[in-house]
Amino acid sequence: MNDPKEDLQHIRQMMERSSRFISLNGLSGVAAGTIALIGAAIAYWLFQQQGIDYFSGNRYAYDNDLEWKLVLLAAVVLILAVGSGILFTIQKSKRNGLKIWTGTTRLLLSHLLVPLIAGGLFCMALLYHGLFGLIAPATLLFYGLALVNAAKYTFSDIQYLGYCEIFLGIVAAFIPGYGLVFWALGFGVLHIIYGLLMYKKYK
Repeated sequence: MNDPKEDLQHIRQMMERSSRFISLNGLSGVAAGTIALIGAAIAYWLFQQQGIDYFSGNRYAYDNDLEWKLVLLAAVVLILAVGSGILFTIQKSKRNGLKIWTGTTRLLLSHLLVPLIAGGLFCMALLYHGLFGLIAPATLLFYGLALVNAAKYTFSDIQYLGYCEIFLGIVAAFIPGYGLVFWALGFGVLHIIYGLLMYKKYK
């Protein structure tokens, strides 16, 4: 005779699988964070190549060439980070015998993409008006809002990462000139810490 407690636990696990996207891999966070830190280091090197001491506290007028190099770098970092996340997610799904594209996946993406797309358009407006100092805070803020918004369709732990990203974005907005530092902390260090914690908890 089956143990009623085991049956209830099995049912609860099935309901969890059907209502939440559980294929997120902690290693994807580590990979994304590492890529972000490499990107921040390259950005700092680009500043150095232009004779700009980023940590001097002085305000500089960046030329168009440097601005577009930084935009291109951010785009490459984004593509690599997202690509690594997709790769690790697919591998975990296959390993656990789970489908990737489900109704829950669509809900997760819709709740994640709305703040991200809005934030991307807002950052384009900041770039258009030359308000470069607010771009890094805005990316952190909208990314954090996206994570909090999507947390109900995946591991609830992700909302805490979202809150930390929002906090860093707000603080960065009040300390202009150090966006690269906050960007590295938010997208680099926090992702690595979160990814390691997730990998240990859900491996």
